[in-house]
Amino acid sequence: MEITEKIYIIQPVLSDNYKRIHEEAIALIGSAGAVYVGSCFQNIREVNAATFIGSGKLAEIATALDGIDDLTILFNGELSPSQTLNISAALGNRKVIDRTTLILDIFARNAVTSEGKIQVEIAQLKYIYPRLKGKGAALSRLGGGIGSRGPGETQLETDRRHIAYRLKYLESRLKETKSRRDLQIDRRIKENLKTVALVGYTNTGKSTLLNLLTGSDVVSQNALFVTLDPTARKCVIDGENYVLIDTVGFIQALPHSIVEAFKSTLEVALNCDLALFVADASDDFGLQFETTRSTLEELGFNRQYLKVLNKCDLVDGSSLPSDCILISAKDGTGITALKESIKKSFEERFKRLNLFISFDRINEYERLRQYFIELSREFTDSGMRTQVRIETIYSDKFASFVE
Repeated sequence: MEITEKIYIIQPVLSDNYKRIHEEAIALIGSAGAVYVGSCFQNIREVNAATFIGSGKLAEIATALDGIDDLTILFNGELSPSQTLNISAALGNRKVIDRTTLILDIFARNAVTSEGKIQVEIAQLKYIYPRLKGKGAALSRLGGGIGSRGPGETQLETDRRHIAYRLKYLESRLKETKSRRDLQIDRRIKENLKTVALVGYTNTGKSTLLNLLTGSDVVSQNALFVTLDPTARKCVIDGENYVLIDTVGFIQALPHSIVEAFKSTLEVALNCDLALFVADASDDFGLQFETTRSTLEELGFNRQYLKVLNKCDLVDGSSLPSDCILISAKDGTGITALKESIKKSFEERFKRLNLFISFDRINEYERLRQYFIELSREFTDSGMRTQVRIETIYSDKFASFVE
């Protein structure tokens, strides 16, 4: 019988939103299949290079935890390898993990596709790599539980060279999956499929919304990071086909290394026609929208988006902002308005034009190819007739070709 891991949180107080980050850590512990047993908080004026929070506070924590066995310490921030070892030593050689380790463990539990598993393993190995230097015995203290799923337990016993080779192999595999994804994106463009990406905080109901709009049965749970791999489903709005894509969610203080590791998965959002930023109306939705926007901008996001507030059945709607679409994916409230907004966004952004290009102007037409998607082509005795889809802002470039 598997023993449930017990987690005690050390929460450094570095900013005003430390309470939010602490609450998320408790939720993350539950998503990892462990049990939260308590916390301590420490104001940080200056980070201690050796132990982050200082030896005095660690001595105080060690005394408070004296006699409690089989306890894992979660430092709810990012630690260097030496800081991890020093904290563990100060707390009686207890197992110490940081926020990145915890999130990677959840990712290892939830990755389903080969691409998701590859991305998790790459992130884990890059995290483990600098912690192997002369630390084999210390790392062996990690044992089972959080931080040992995926490749962790076996890779801790390998040398740095083997990890380097393994990383090289995995990154080549990831490039192959990225190439396949790029082909999927190109095919959607050629087939004139309109793509809508659901992005936002984790556990805001994106998967539930996808199921409601598409009639599918994607797994949705009240837990963090249930969805890691992008899930695409067809949606029909007033006879028009759309592709809705669910993506991995975000949280506060999501480590940069994890965002970078899942960049190829998030590229479906970077290449969509329209993004829906989904937030929880019953929570701090302003923070959720800002986290979504800043995380995507870090990856180069520049697409049109709509702000959607889900779970509006739980709050008084009069207090919610007017620039958001208010819905409840649970009971269907506001879904008609959401569909109309999606349809309107595409109508405003894109135009279909019927063009005639005489043979002597075909080169001129081809030089504009970056601005349009050609939907059909027919040759006549005097030239070529095409139907194209273009962004409205570029329509003037084609005025001389319009029939």
